[in-house]
Amino acid sequence: MGVTSEPWGTFDGKDIQLFTITDEIEVKLTNYGGSIVSVRAPDRAARMGDVVLGFDSLDEYLGNKTYQGATVGRYANRIKGGRFELNGEEYVLVKNTGSDHLHGGLMGFDKVVWTPEVLKNGVRFYYKSMDLEEGYPGTLDVSVMFKVEGDSLAIDYYAETTKPTVLNLTNHAYFNLAEGSDAMGHRLWIDANQYTPMSDALFPLGVLESVEDTPFDFREEFTVGDRIDEDNIQLKRGGGYDHNYVLNQITNPQMRLTEPESGRVVEVSTTMPGVQLYTGNFMDGSEIGRSGPIPRRGGICLETQFFPDSPNNPDFPSTVLRPGEKYIEKTVYRFTTVS
Repeated sequence: MGVTSEPWGTFDGKDIQLFTITDEIEVKLTNYGGSIVSVRAPDRAARMGDVVLGFDSLDEYLGNKTYQGATVGRYANRIKGGRFELNGEEYVLVKNTGSDHLHGGLMGFDKVVWTPEVLKNGVRFYYKSMDLEEGYPGTLDVSVMFKVEGDSLAIDYYAETTKPTVLNLTNHAYFNLAEGSDAMGHRLWIDANQYTPMSDALFPLGVLESVEDTPFDFREEFTVGDRIDEDNIQLKRGGGYDHNYVLNQITNPQMRLTEPESGRVVEVSTTMPGVQLYTGNFMDGSEIGRSGPIPRRGGICLETQFFPDSPNNPDFPSTVLRPGEKYIEKTVYRFTTVS
C-alpha cells in the first residue's frame, strides 16, 4: 500500500512523472493532463488486469486524440459556436471542432502539466488557468485529487475563480473490464429517467426526454451492444451512444458497468447531475494502446458532468462559478466482482 513515483519524461520544459497508488486496486497517474494511465483490478478469480484503456509512454499521450484517461476542462463536452454570454458580455472560445468548442479547446486541461502533491494514499494535481485562457474569463485555481482506498478510486474536483466564469470538469477514462477487443458485451445500469437528445451537430436540443421505450433505457441492466445499432435517429447522430443522461441522484451508486466473462464490475457514484455515456464510436484503430490498436467501441466512458452546452441553455443546471464561490464535486469508482 502507498504511493510511488518515477520520472516519465519532459514536456514544455517541465518534468512529467508517473505515480502508482497501490491498495486492493492499483492506479497509475501522470501529471500530464492530470491523467489516469492505468487501473488494475481483480476478476472473479482474483487475477489482476487493466480495466481502462491507455498507453505505455508519455509520447503516446502527447499524441493522444481521444482524451484517454484525461482530466477535461475548463468545460467538458461541447459549447455550441464556441461562444456564450455571461453577465451581458459575450465570450468567444477557441474552436477546435469545426465552428464549435470541445473539451476545453486546443490546450484544454488534458494537455497541460499539472503540479503534483503526493498524499498518503493518493495524488493531488494543481493548475492555474489564466484569465482568457482558451477564451474563458477569470483566473482559475483548480485542483483534482485522486485517492485510492481499498477497492475504490475517488476523484475530488475543486476550483475558485477571480471573475464569473463557467466550469465543467470530468475524467475521460475508457473502461474495458474484459481487457478485450471491444466493450460491447458489457452490461450497463444507469439510474436515469431522462436524457438530453442532440442535434445532427451533436449539441443538446435544450429539452429532456424520457428514456422509456427507447434504446437509451438502462434503468434495468442491459448489454450495451444489443441496441447500439438500432434504427434510431439519436443513435445514428452519435454513431452509437454519445449522450448525456440526467441522473436521478437518489441512489448511490448511480451507475454500474459489468463484464460477465471476467466478473468485473465498476460502480460509479457522483455529486454531478449528469453523465455522458460514450461508446468510443470515433475511435478507429489508429491509436496503439497497451494491447495493440484500439478499435472502434473499444471502451466505454462514463463521464460524470454537468450538461453539454449549459451556458447556452438556461434551463439546464448552471455551470457558472463566481468569485467567492467554490466548485466542489466528487466521483467515486468502486471495482468489485460478481460470481
